[in-house]
Amino acid sequence: MMDQTLTYEAAYEELARIAKEIEQESVSVDILAEKVKRASELVAFCQAKLKSAETEVNQIISQMEQNTDR
Repeated sequence: MMDQTLTYEAAYEELARIAKEIEQESVSVDILAEKVKRASELVAFCQAKLKSAETEVNQIISQMEQNTDR
């Protein structure tokens, strides 16, 4: 389960570390599945954060456009 205080930046940095470890083959086969699972969770978290930010920005832009049309 994701930590409720996790930020996009922290998740992205952790994801980058995991990817680097896997690319450098410094991850033991015994924990590879665990790392891949965590990476999958982090990707989903980042996607949700980006989608949320996109929705919020679009709402703000829409409100600004409505205010300038008056």
